[in-house]
Amino acid sequence: MSAQPRVGLLGGTFDPIHVGHLETASAARRSLQLDWVHVLTSNVPPHRAHQPAASSHHRFAMTALAVNGIDGLRASDIELSTPGPSYTADTLTRFSRATGLAVPQIFFITGADAFAEIETWHRYPEVLDLANFIVVSRPGFAVQALGLRLPTLAGRMIDVDVNQPTARSQTPGAINHSIFLVNATTPDVSSSDIRQRLLTRQSIAGLVPATVERHIAQHGLYV
Repeated sequence: MSAQPRVGLLGGTFDPIHVGHLETASAARRSLQLDWVHVLTSNVPPHRAHQPAASSHHRFAMTALAVNGIDGLRASDIELSTPGPSYTADTLTRFSRATGLAVPQIFFITGADAFAEIETWHRYPEVLDLANFIVVSRPGFAVQALGLRLPTLAGRMIDVDVNQPTARSQTPGAINHSIFLVNATTPDVSSSDIRQRLLTRQSIAGLVPATVERHIAQHGLYV
């Protein structure tokens, strides 16, 4: 690991975690040459009308199973140890205090569709000053559209080629409060679709890691 590590955070409900989440984390890690990506299971998702179908224990277990064996990815329960809604701003503050990492070393990873609603996030715009952001394209939502969608933030956006990562060459102090746009191809899959498939007894093979599929079957989740 480098003297100035770069650490990514990918948060989500993960109800259940799927291959799209994993590819988003891996694409962000490759593009910005992150040393680690912590995959954080949310406790109480603040932007959902309904609570997760699976318990936090099962969702964290599936996350741990999913990242096992994937280079550079770690499962984290930092949000599960705190009661109340899992707000990104609060998580970033706690993570920085717990690890001693400065803003230039922390990279929050999110999909383009979620980032398009950044102005509705808790503690906006302060949240954007608590870490760098890596925004990854989602099927049907390219990162290139964000400059027009969020014109006040366009000046902070930096395009990154997922196939030719160059950001590691920048000095740590130059990476601060930036929004990195990663135009990567990620699988067109969603947790809600997976839950619906399970309810209707359809296969989810290939949509989640095999270990997650076995955990769901063993514990009778989503049926």
